[in-house]
Amino acid sequence: MKRCWNSLNIAFSMYSRLPAAQCDWSEETTKYVMCFFPWIGIVIGALCLGWDFLAGYCQMRDPLRNVVLMLIPIAVSGGIHLDGFLDTADALSSWRPREKRLEILKDSHAGAFAIIACAVYFFAMYGVVDSVRGGMVPVYIFTFVISRSLSAFSVVTFPKASIKGTVAGFAKNSKTRIIQTTVLIYLLICGACMLVLQPSYAIGALLGAVAAFCWYHRMAMKDFGGINGDLAGCFLSVCELAIPLGIVVSSILIK
Repeated sequence: MKRCWNSLNIAFSMYSRLPAAQCDWSEETTKYVMCFFPWIGIVIGALCLGWDFLAGYCQMRDPLRNVVLMLIPIAVSGGIHLDGFLDTADALSSWRPREKRLEILKDSHAGAFAIIACAVYFFAMYGVVDSVRGGMVPVYIFTFVISRSLSAFSVVTFPKASIKGTVAGFAKNSKTRIIQTTVLIYLLICGACMLVLQPSYAIGALLGAVAAFCWYHRMAMKDFGGINGDLAGCFLSVCELAIPLGIVVSSILIK
């Protein structure tokens, strides 16, 4: 129990701005960190659901409702995953050899393509979030658990682009089978709850998640030879756009 408690606090302290108790970092305490990474998504989903209810209750204007829904995940995570998305955009847009792309991922400076990708991402997210209404919202809140569960699965399963770095370190120390089983259980629970709530929207959401995950694997293997922290963050950001987009598309098709 102590090891799990330490892993929980490490997950929250590293991947969120949420308060967490201090604990020692060691091979023992980091074995189960990825098991608790999706728990941050539970908090984000609850906050988004609460805000959507408050916005509706207070009859707030749509722009305020939408912008806050977009900013809640970034505020909770501290923007760590969006940073990976921007670094990846720069690397992919360079059209350089694999080794150079990996160097660009490590560069702390944001290039022109990162800025362009950021603007496009937020415009797209605004349009999608604005379309997520009514019965779509209860399905949408599972986005943040699903994206983190898939990300955790990739961390302990996919080949690594480098033997160094946070992702490689976590993967080396992690209990792979336990983490894989745990996150798959999370995904099954989320999928079942979504299907019970709104089957048609759930199918769209799950297809969006699968599409993002397949793109992530192909992109990481083809262009970088494996994953690292930036690529995992990029996937999470893309997945959090792809899932609600799948919901919106499914709502259009069933009309």
